[in-house]
Amino acid sequence: MAAVAHGDAEAARSGVQMSRISPRLSLHDRLLGLRDSILANQGFQRFAGTFALTRPIARKRAGALFDLCAGFVYSQILLACVRLRLFDHLAEGPVGAADLSSRLSLPAESTTMLLDAATSLKLVQRRSGNRYGLGPLGAALMGNPGVIAMIEHHAMLYGDLRDPVALLRGETGSGELAAYWPYAKAGKPAALGHDAIAPYTALMSASQPMIAQQVLHSYSFRDHRCLLDVGGGDGAFLSAVAARSPKLRCVLFDLPAVADEASERFRREGLSSRAVAIGGSFLTSRLPEGADIVSLVRVLHDHDDDDVMVLLRAIRSALPENGTLLIAEPMSGVRGTEAIGDAYFAFYLLAMGSGRPRTFARLRDMVSEAGFSDIALHATSMPLFTSIMTARASDKSVNRA
Repeated sequence: MAAVAHGDAEAARSGVQMSRISPRLSLHDRLLGLRDSILANQGFQRFAGTFALTRPIARKRAGALFDLCAGFVYSQILLACVRLRLFDHLAEGPVGAADLSSRLSLPAESTTMLLDAATSLKLVQRRSGNRYGLGPLGAALMGNPGVIAMIEHHAMLYGDLRDPVALLRGETGSGELAAYWPYAKAGKPAALGHDAIAPYTALMSASQPMIAQQVLHSYSFRDHRCLLDVGGGDGAFLSAVAARSPKLRCVLFDLPAVADEASERFRREGLSSRAVAIGGSFLTSRLPEGADIVSLVRVLHDHDDDDVMVLLRAIRSALPENGTLLIAEPMSGVRGTEAIGDAYFAFYLLAMGSGRPRTFARLRDMVSEAGFSDIALHATSMPLFTSIMTARASDKSVNRA
C-alpha cells in the first residue's frame, strides 16, 4: 500500500509538472522567438548599426523606440505651441525669433528653444532672413480647430495617466476626465445642468465638423426623410448634414441642458423650421419616433456594454422596419490605425471610467443582437478620425430580446 501511495504521489507531482508545461509552440511562434533573441542580442545590435545593409533599418527602429520614450515631451512641446498661439502668429507670415519673443512674452533663449524643438517636430519651419513660418504639421493644425481643442484637453488625460499601472489595476479613483465627462457615471445624467455640460459640449462642437465631413463623404442622406441624431451635442453634426440635405428633417436627442444648446444653434443657423432638439436620457427616456435613420456619432465607445445594448434596443424600437442605423466612431483593429484604437482610446476611456474601443466585429454582434441586419462597414478617407457602419432594422417580430 505504501508503494501504491508513493506511486500516486509521484503521478500527482508529474501531473502538476505537466500542467505547467507551455502549449506546443507553432513554427511561427518559434521563428518569432528566434527573431526576438537576435534583436535583443547586443552584439547583433552593434553589427546591425554598422553594417551598410542593416544600418538604415537599425536606425529607423532605434528612432521609433526613442520616439516612444520621448513622446510625452513631444506632446508638451505641442501643447506649449498651442497655448502660446504660436501657430496663429506664424500663419500671418514669417516672423523672426526676437519678434516672437516679444509676442509670446518669453525670454529670447526660451523662444529659440521652443522654435528649434517645434522645427524638429515639423510644426515649424525655418524661412529666409532667419525667420520662422508654419511647418507642414503646424499648417495642417491650423485647418483643424477640433484637433487644437483636443491638444488643450489632453492636459487632463496626462494627469490621469501619471500612474498607468495603478490605473490598469483600478487602484486610482475617478480623475479629471471622469469629472469632465459627468454623464458617463452620473446616476441621473438628465439632471445635469448647463455648467456641468458646457466644457465637454464645447469640445465636441469643435471636433464635430471634421467627423461630419468624413460621414458626408462616405454616406448620402439624400434618400432619407428624417434623421434622429442621438447624443448629438449642440447640433454641429446635424447642422452639417442639414446644409447638405435641404429636404431632410432633423431631430436631436441629448441631455436636456445639451438639447437647449442645440436649439439655440438651430435658431442661429435658420434651421428651426426643420430641426428640433429634444431633451432626455437614452437610459431612461423613450427615443423620439418618426425618423427613418438614426445616427450615433462617437457615442457608443463612451459607454459600457450594458448601456450600449439599452441604447441599441431603444433605437430599434424607435425605427420602422428597414430603417437605418448609422454609427460613426473610431474602431479598434482598423488597419493603419491600430495605435489610435488599441492604445490611445483604450487608455483614454479607461481614465474616463466608462466605455471601450470596439472592433467592427464586436459592434456587428451587438447591433445584430439588438435586432439589425445588413450590417456593413463603409470606407472613410481618414479612418483614424472615424469609421462608419450602417445596419438595417429587421422585422421586429424576429427579435424581441
